[in-house]
Amino acid sequence: MGYVESVLKPDEQVLAIGRMHWIVYLRGLILTVIGLILILAPVGPGISTAFAIVGAIVMLFGLWSLAGAWIEQMTTEIAVTTRRVIQKRGLIRRQTGEMNMEKVESVIVDQSILGRVLGYGSIVVRGTGSGIEGLHFIADPIALRSSIVVQ
Repeated sequence: MGYVESVLKPDEQVLAIGRMHWIVYLRGLILTVIGLILILAPVGPGISTAFAIVGAIVMLFGLWSLAGAWIEQMTTEIAVTTRRVIQKRGLIRRQTGEMNMEKVESVIVDQSILGRVLGYGSIVVRGTGSGIEGLHFIADPIALRSSIVVQ
């Protein structure tokens, strides 16, 4: 929690830390597996080169997606403190959002059926005048919402 620790006030404590769910890797994993299947597919001699080339391209997209998901997961920080909700995203281009607890009006959790089964969802923190958007693919969003609402 590099960013969150750097912006904490002396009398402020971290109550909960949100993290991204492993589901962010799913697209990259699927593309990588499809690429491997295409590369290793037993087809005729004239078609095997085309399958291998297409498979390599699909696999590269999969690996690129995996790298992007890893960077996103590693550079996203979400924390609930005694005074604020703090969010930071990005490696080179940083995007931050903070909201004082007394300004929080509501916390909305959006979970699909798959999200309910696997334990991930999106959270929107709405407050007076603005809100914190973009908290997607959060692991255990109900617990994070509860830590915000308890305040």
